[in-house]
Amino acid sequence: MEKKPFNPGPRPPRPTNNNRGPVRRGEKTNPNLINEQIRAREVRLVGDNVTPGIYSIHEARNIADELELDLVEISPNAEPPVCKILDYQKYLYQQKKKQKEIKAKATKVVIKEIRFGPQTDDHDYNFKLKHAMGFLQEGSKVKAYVFFKGRSILFKEQGEVLLLRFANDLEDYGKVEQMPLLEGKRMIIMLAPKKTKA
Repeated sequence: MEKKPFNPGPRPPRPTNNNRGPVRRGEKTNPNLINEQIRAREVRLVGDNVTPGIYSIHEARNIADELELDLVEISPNAEPPVCKILDYQKYLYQQKKKQKEIKAKATKVVIKEIRFGPQTDDHDYNFKLKHAMGFLQEGSKVKAYVFFKGRSILFKEQGEVLLLRFANDLEDYGKVEQMPLLEGKRMIIMLAPKKTKA
């Protein structure tokens, strides 16, 4: 039987950099088209240092050159595209700085774990309940679980009842994010702090 020659099919296109041609290895891609990369025939100019309006791409580039700044496309999907004349490197730096500030402000979610046995006594239960109240009041999530050793998995209903009682006792402090769920040898419930009314 004759072997068919191997045909890998058409090659996938090389990744491109926002219509600026193929991306070279190690080349950084800018989030905006600038200067000669802008392909539109005319653009809408906005900004502090120009008279807003629609200009041909050549006029817009000339104005940017005169001001020794960059022509930057900020709304490529507008008709015509919206451009601004500014110092692009400074603009990128400010954007990075803004993103860093947003990241820093984003609160990191802390999850505290509380472990029970399937037959936890009242004293131990109340002790752990107090801890959970404290965690929820400080804004942490609480992951409470019942750990089943060996044959104690037979008491999984008891574990579920215990976790539901725990969630019920904490209803003023937290809301249930995940109902009791058996994962391997652990039955887990997740509680998130209730937002305090300002």
